[in-house]
Amino acid sequence: MTARRYRLDELRPLVGTEIAVSDWLTITQERIHAFAEVGEDRQWIHVDPERARRESQYGGAIAHGFLTVALLSHLRETAFHIDGQKMGVNYGFNRLRFTAPVLAGSRIRGRFVLHELEDLPGGVQATWKCTVEREHSDKPALVCDWITRHFG
Repeated sequence: MTARRYRLDELRPLVGTEIAVSDWLTITQERIHAFAEVGEDRQWIHVDPERARRESQYGGAIAHGFLTVALLSHLRETAFHIDGQKMGVNYGFNRLRFTAPVLAGSRIRGRFVLHELEDLPGGVQATWKCTVEREHSDKPALVCDWITRHFG
């Protein structure tokens, strides 16, 4: 899918609407292992698929919740771009919940609703209602209010 493109001055009328949905992304065991090494979180539920199959309530290894959060930027990038900005930065989260596990080998995608837009000197602050969906599931993996700043 081709990412949608918006200019900063086109965002205000879009407040309250879903502006994009990302491509599906497969969460491989290799990606989970790599994240475990970077974050130094090598809990068996993530890095030992055989033990996770035997002993966990999920029936297999699951991705770190923070891996799912870390992938928001990539999911957004595949869904939409904001043109005409000199710089965009993450400002934080107002609300973040890991609502269901992401099993190794499953696919996720992001849905992005522009919830609020505030003026800043030289730019805007956007609050996005984000949902990370799991393929073939009614329950999302993650829901959050993600705050970003965009300077033009």
